[in-house]
Amino acid sequence: MNFPLIASHLGLFVEGILTTLRLVGASLLIGLIVAIPCAIMRTSRNPLINGPIWLFTYIFRGTPLLIQLYLIYYGLAQFPQIRNGPLWPFLSEAWWCALLAFTLNTAAYTAEIIRGGILTMPRGEIEAAKACGMSMLLRYRRIILPSAFRRALPAYGNEVIFMLHASAVASTVTLIDILGAARKFNGMFNTYEGFLVAAPIYFVLTFTLVGGFRLVERRWLRHLNLRSS
Repeated sequence: MNFPLIASHLGLFVEGILTTLRLVGASLLIGLIVAIPCAIMRTSRNPLINGPIWLFTYIFRGTPLLIQLYLIYYGLAQFPQIRNGPLWPFLSEAWWCALLAFTLNTAAYTAEIIRGGILTMPRGEIEAAKACGMSMLLRYRRIILPSAFRRALPAYGNEVIFMLHASAVASTVTLIDILGAARKFNGMFNTYEGFLVAAPIYFVLTFTLVGGFRLVERRWLRHLNLRSS
């Protein structure tokens, strides 16, 4: 590897890291906000409430993220109503298209993860909350959602790591993320060494997330470990 050459272009890779972290962080945050009401609606027995959310999660979990990104970035531009509409200044930018695709994708997965946490919740906890006179909104805020989040935390950690890895597709729509920086570096110097830089960057970010989620799991799931011992 040409370390002096790589060192002289570290700014390019730093730019890629910051772009990846901003994109993944924003999509996860917005996706989580969208996923919470979707998960609650998915637990409803009313097909008019449950059905549209089921269709949304079915489509976005059943198709590759790359195709979703292409349909938003390239596909929406084919409609004159979109090009002449108020959202075009955003949808004409690769950043916002990638953010929209990533947000919808992670929202679909996260909604199903939280739904699973809600459905596996012991009925006794809910009945106890009802016996205390809690309203439905209060039960969800104080009992159901916190308990569901704790149960869903391991699966959600996997979703965060998946989104970090999947964010590499952002480079296909001209964004300079980590992979985009590596491809640009390779193109400038007709070499492959950019990928050898990108790989350990993803490795470090991944295992930083793994360690962070393990610390959170130890804190949030401590009562389960005490109970089992």
